[in-house]
Amino acid sequence: MKHTDLTLSPSPIRAQPYKRTTVLGAGAWGTALAATLARAGGDVRLWSRDAEQAAQINATHCNDRYLKGIPLPETLRAVTDMAEALDGAEAVLIVVPSQVVRAVSREAAKHAPAGIPFAVCAKGIEAESGLLMAQVARDELGDRPIGVVSGPTFAHETALNHPTAATCAFPFTYAERLDPASSSAARLAVSLTTEAFRTYVTDDLVGVEVGGAVKNVIAIACGMMTGAGFGENTRAALITRGIAEMKTLAEALGGRAETLSGLSGVGDLSLTCSSESSRNMSLGLQLGRGLAREDCFDGRPVVVEGERNALSVTDLARRLGVALPICETVRAVLHDRANLGQSFAALWARPLEAEPRVMDLAFDHPASDTAVTQLAERIS
Repeated sequence: MKHTDLTLSPSPIRAQPYKRTTVLGAGAWGTALAATLARAGGDVRLWSRDAEQAAQINATHCNDRYLKGIPLPETLRAVTDMAEALDGAEAVLIVVPSQVVRAVSREAAKHAPAGIPFAVCAKGIEAESGLLMAQVARDELGDRPIGVVSGPTFAHETALNHPTAATCAFPFTYAERLDPASSSAARLAVSLTTEAFRTYVTDDLVGVEVGGAVKNVIAIACGMMTGAGFGENTRAALITRGIAEMKTLAEALGGRAETLSGLSGVGDLSLTCSSESSRNMSLGLQLGRGLAREDCFDGRPVVVEGERNALSVTDLARRLGVALPICETVRAVLHDRANLGQSFAALWARPLEAEPRVMDLAFDHPASDTAVTQLAERIS
């Protein structure tokens, strides 16, 4: 069968994949990425703190704790010793919750070979410092190349080898711009690429990371309004204006707005805001239906990244002097005990603005008083 040639000029470069890679973190996403690397032909070690979990993965080639019933490549090997995990590694993926990226990076720095690249696959902003995850890792890992992998990806679907796309972001040195095939971004991208997993490359770490952090908060907002009984118009408005908030914060930090039109922005946001498989969307749905926070997820202590991000994202935005009204609304409901109905009614009743914002216009909302009263009653 003849295949359509989708290659555009210039001719593609040929980058060499890393032969041995290590994934730090054996949760659902870490395991899915390790499986992808192994399917691509790499020698992969998956580090877990839990000896029982590692033994089970090696014995059954499944991670029953997080990806029950999904077979993993038999070549994938789980280990619990950090030194063993990093011995001979050519590239490392850090796939742990955002609040422990610093601690894991510090531990890895003791054992990782000098000069090898690290890609952070956690999404968020460190609460105390306001640093993005790649910056947190760089604090601990020194002058090693630091990048991120992000995009619209659910771990279960990736582990099942469903067609998936993600973005690999690293800064490019001058030498790497002259020879892109030698770059950490290109080499890790081809290391992750299989017949089903497709990886794109960028040098805009800030844009990619801001998209990953802010989308969690916008997804909670979408869940809240959906749970309160509103439909697709409302969700579309929140997603679209959420993208605007992503771009605003990214540009304030030196990122590029165009990055947020890609997989790590529009792609990740649309996925997270459209499925109850997202814990962020699910939390919002439950709150919008009137459940107290402590009663959500049947009372289980489920970690929801967007709940933390609502604080760290808005703290950073306030420090930079940029307005993120949707994120501020979610923060008010989650952390300031504000009334959900009144908060979202006030969001809709703000002064009208121009789109695009370069026009720098604002004028009175003629129905603001009515909106605050009637919309708040409908949501409540």
